[in-house]
Amino acid sequence: MKKFFKILLIVILLLLAFAFAAPFLFKGKIIAFVKKEANENINAKVDFTDVDISLFTHFPKLSVGIDSLQITGNDAFASDTLIAAKSVNATVDIMSFITGSQMKIYSIDVESPRIHAIVNKDGTANWNIVKDTTTSTDTTAAKPFQMQLKKYAIHNAYISYDDKQANMSSEIVNLNHEGSGDFSTDSFTLSTGTTADAVTFIFNNIPFLKTVKTVLNINIQIDKKNGIYSFSTDQISANDLKISGSGTVKNLDGKGYDMDIKFNSPATDFKSFLSLVPSIYKNDFATIKTSGTAAFSGFVKGIYSAKSIPGYHVNMEINNGYFQYPDLPKAVKNINVKATIDNIDGQPDNTVVDVEQAHLEMDNDPFDCRILIKRPVSDMYIDAAAKGKLDFSQVANFVKLEKGTSIAGLLSADIYAKGNVSDIEKKLYDKFTAGGTVGVTNFDYVTPDYPTGIKISNLSTSFTPSKLDITTINGQYLSTNFSGNGQLNNMLNYALQNKPLSATINVAADNVNLNELMGTTTDTTTKATVASAPFAVPANLDIVLNTKIDKLQYDNLDMTGLSGSTKISDETASLENVKGNALDGVIIINGSYSTKLNKTKPAIAFDYNVQAVDIQKTFAAINTVQKIMPIAKFITGKMSSQLSMNGFVGANMMPDVNTLSGKGNLLLINAVLNKFGPLDKMASTLNISGLQQVPLQNVKASFEFANGKVTVDPFNVKMDNINMKVAGQQGFDQSMNYVIAMKVPREIMGTGANQLVNNLINEVNSNGIPVKLPDSINVNLKLGGNFTNPTINTDFYPGSSDETGSAKDEAKDLVQSQIDSVKKQAAATLKDTIAAVKKQAVAEAKTELIKQLSGTPDTAKPKTNMEQSAKGVMNGLFKKKSN
Repeated sequence: MKKFFKILLIVILLLLAFAFAAPFLFKGKIIAFVKKEANENINAKVDFTDVDISLFTHFPKLSVGIDSLQITGNDAFASDTLIAAKSVNATVDIMSFITGSQMKIYSIDVESPRIHAIVNKDGTANWNIVKDTTTSTDTTAAKPFQMQLKKYAIHNAYISYDDKQANMSSEIVNLNHEGSGDFSTDSFTLSTGTTADAVTFIFNNIPFLKTVKTVLNINIQIDKKNGIYSFSTDQISANDLKISGSGTVKNLDGKGYDMDIKFNSPATDFKSFLSLVPSIYKNDFATIKTSGTAAFSGFVKGIYSAKSIPGYHVNMEINNGYFQYPDLPKAVKNINVKATIDNIDGQPDNTVVDVEQAHLEMDNDPFDCRILIKRPVSDMYIDAAAKGKLDFSQVANFVKLEKGTSIAGLLSADIYAKGNVSDIEKKLYDKFTAGGTVGVTNFDYVTPDYPTGIKISNLSTSFTPSKLDITTINGQYLSTNFSGNGQLNNMLNYALQNKPLSATINVAADNVNLNELMGTTTDTTTKATVASAPFAVPANLDIVLNTKIDKLQYDNLDMTGLSGSTKISDETASLENVKGNALDGVIIINGSYSTKLNKTKPAIAFDYNVQAVDIQKTFAAINTVQKIMPIAKFITGKMSSQLSMNGFVGANMMPDVNTLSGKGNLLLINAVLNKFGPLDKMASTLNISGLQQVPLQNVKASFEFANGKVTVDPFNVKMDNINMKVAGQQGFDQSMNYVIAMKVPREIMGTGANQLVNNLINEVNSNGIPVKLPDSINVNLKLGGNFTNPTINTDFYPGSSDETGSAKDEAKDLVQSQIDSVKKQAAATLKDTIAAVKKQAVAEAKTELIKQLSGTPDTAKPKTNMEQSAKGVMNGLFKKKSN
């Protein structure tokens, strides 16, 4: 017995060891299997971060989990993610897995999937990713896995469906679905339960369902041998509307599914249908008093496949509907609706939407409308009309509004339209009938999202077959009072077919604060700027907006007398000749802002022309100037400039300076450079006090910038008797690498520098060599470091040597290295150098000295040691600093 327990203990330990080791033993095999099957069976990109394996979760079955699964389409859907799931977990038979012939799967659990189903205008669907394996002639090969499911579940799913061909879309939020049944048998019942927090369905831009809470509990009888699925249930609900359904679906062996499904509402009370109105359903719906009857029924019949959808029919009627909140004084009554949606064969163009009647009365004011739509794809036909008055101030007496919401104003409408929409596109206005007016007065709408309200004091419009004329509009939004007029040229195409709205609108406003409009605010507790995502330009607009604005504020920039045009088209907003007064001068802007390629990093391209603006105000107001022209902080006066640039917008709707590239020019009209660190250091180095403040009169400069670097072409500056040529490069990080070529009169040089020169001349003259020093000395200054902590080197060069050209070349190469100079020869002291001169050829010293001081270049022969020594003397002179 003791031996038996010992053996049993060993076996248990071995099993535990195997259980711990199995995940590591089989992980590689699982990963290889998943990737192999995905590549062989799916025409898409499949990716996941990790595979988790455990024997303990569902012992003795093996638990396999795939983390962060993503399936992305190919070709036209290469940028669309079909499925993304937090995790996919399955339980499999471990022995069937070890043998490798078949993998038996017992359960599947999917956590937080995000599914985006898309049908393009040509009918291709992004979910058709399973490879066609019907051409294989090998019928004996073992199946890679075998479904023996007992249970499956989907948690917290989001599903969007966008059918561009049928102009139909749907969205399901927080879907939870589970099913259980014995998939290993040929005939069984699959019990399913489904809930969704919000279901939205839109067809031809009409929202038939909007954020409807949905429950479906269905038992499905499955006949695997014949591929038939049938069901019958009365446990379907949409908000408070109960629905019964029954039908069959037959698998057509890879050719789709033959569907025959019927549904209807067993209840006939109006209140159930009223629950489908979101704003009413979520505000004390249980207490509403109602009366009236309603009916809802329909069917789906035909073939569903990759190339077709079944036909369908939906019928809805409401007769003498009435509702009133018990704590509100008035009721909405005489609600009568008769509507059908019909499609005989599933072809999108054969859809007919017919709202034959829609009538209601609020405080004895009737409102009626009707609409008939045919051939929505090929050539839409419409017959519609609406007439009535609505006093918005009375709405709160009929319907409970959300907290913080109020509405007022009067709407009057009497419009009609009839004909083929294509006739409008072809401008055959005699074949299309349309007319009427819509007016709004004293409209005021306040919500938590718009706490300051949207106000329209007067809106007058009139319809014709060709356009909608806005004869006048006046209103207020935020701190802006506006007025305008204009015309919308294809209102029906925009409303019914989602084609870009073509319009020309003229607007005048007194005060526009773009920081408010774009959602940029300041957190009063942290004083930090809080901004929303960049503004996305709508894709379905083709609008020209002619604008006159008395005052506009954007970031720190204030403009007055602003005029110009803005064109919004193809997800791009373009500014055309926008002109205004700002910064004590005039600013003219042309450019574009586009979110077509990237919604989070909009592309910008702008041309600026600023005329006689104040430099200090410009520097303080425009962040881009602070990066491109940091020296402006130390310049007072006026400037004019032209600038062209491209780049992207980053946080707070401000340009991302590291993406900017462009070029421009600058004219300093009447300015002074003062208290500039590098300039002060130059003055100290050369012992010339006049350099501490440099007048910049009509100074012109050109520059280019890219990759965070600004390259400045050579430009001239004249100060008293000093002529300077400046060129080089600076970084957006305030780094700099400049060369300043100067011609400095001896008379303004410091005493120390002149004394050194005179001593040298006296030494040379004492050896019988007459040398006369010129009145001006050529000097090259090299500025490095950054604007707050500059470095400066002084070099002497023969004659009129000018390094500014080479400095520009260096800058374009991102400042590869400092220019080689002859400063190395200055290591010897002045005394040692003069001693060396006495011992070497005096004639060579004289020749070299004269050439350097007079500015004559030497190209005849290489320099001797003595010539280098003489040049070192002069370099040394200009490295000395006076005390």
